[in-house]
Amino acid sequence: MTLTRRVLAILASLTALVLLAASPATAATTPPPNSMASMGDSITRGFNACGWYVDCTSRSFSTGDYSTVNSHYLRIRAVNPNIQGRNYNDARSGAKSADMYGQAGTAVSQGVEYVTMLIGANDACTSSESTMTSVTTYRANIDSALNRLKAGLPNARVAVVSVPDIYRLWYIGRNNLSALTAWSSFGICQSMLANATSTAQADVDRRARVRQRVIDYNTQLAQACTAYGANCDFDDNAVFNYPFVLSQVSTWDYFHPNTSGQAVLASVTYANGFGW
Repeated sequence: MTLTRRVLAILASLTALVLLAASPATAATTPPPNSMASMGDSITRGFNACGWYVDCTSRSFSTGDYSTVNSHYLRIRAVNPNIQGRNYNDARSGAKSADMYGQAGTAVSQGVEYVTMLIGANDACTSSESTMTSVTTYRANIDSALNRLKAGLPNARVAVVSVPDIYRLWYIGRNNLSALTAWSSFGICQSMLANATSTAQADVDRRARVRQRVIDYNTQLAQACTAYGANCDFDDNAVFNYPFVLSQVSTWDYFHPNTSGQAVLASVTYANGFGW
C-alpha cells in the first residue's frame, strides 16, 4: 500500500470513529420535555411547605414554580422554555400506591412527555404495623400504574423516586419534644412513630420491620422500573439514602418536607434522573 493510500485509510478510520462517537445511539442525550406531570401523595403536593395543613403545589419538588425550591419543572424550563405552563401536579394528599393507576390516567390525558412518581410513604405510614400495604399489593399497584403510562404515553420519560426512610425521621426527632407532641397529637405514622421514646424490644423490632417494608417497596420500584424499559429511571435509592435533618421538615407536623426539604428533594431526584 502506498503512503497516500495509508494516509487515506487512517483518515477514513478516524472519520468513522468520530461519526460513531457522535451518533445518537451512543452520545446524544434525550431532549428536555415540553410538558410534565407529577404523581404521588402529600409530599409531591408540597403539603405544609408554605401554610398550616394545606397543599403548597408551588413548592413541589417536581412541578412547582417557587424559585427557592428549584423544582424539576424550573430546571427543565431553564433549558427548554417550551415547557412553560405545562406542569401538572396530579398528586393527591393522602394517596397510596392504589391511587397511582388513576393518577396515571390523568397524566395520559394531559399528553405529557415526562412524569415523576413518588409514592409509598402512606402505604407504610398507617395507624398500625398490621395495616401497612403488603409488598405484593404494592408491586401490583405500581405495575398497574406504569403499564397505564406506557400504553398511553409510550415515548414519555418516567422518573421513579424511592420512598424516604421514615425510620430516619423517627431517629432525628425522637428527642425533640415538639416532634414527639406533633406525632402523638395528630396520630402521625403510628406504624413507625408510636411510642417514639420507647426502647422496649417490641418497639425496636416494630420500627425495624416498618423500615424493612419501605426497603422492600423500593426494591419493587427498582424492579418495576427495569421491567418498564429504557424510558424509566429509578433514583437508585438516592432519596431513601439521603440523610435529611429535622430543619428540613415542617415544624407543624414534623413529617412533611418544608421548603428547604422540598429543595433538597428536587436537587437529589433531579441529579439522579435523566440529566436534562
